[in-house]
Amino acid sequence: MDLQTFAVATLTAHIGFAIFVTLHAKLTDRNPGKWPLITLAFGLAGIAGYFFYDSNGEGNAGRI
Repeated sequence: MDLQTFAVATLTAHIGFAIFVTLHAKLTDRNPGKWPLITLAFGLAGIAGYFFYDSNGEGNAGRI
């Protein structure tokens, strides 16, 4: 796979992941906060952060 194909595939995946995080937040009445932007930049790491990090100390934080 050449570099250009890899870059396009990666960008496409990250955009899809960011859309998924945004839609999930809207459907569950959850504040997406900074996670769509982080997901756009870092992909799967952003999704993991969205689901497992809670700045209020409540929810699924730390439960991996």
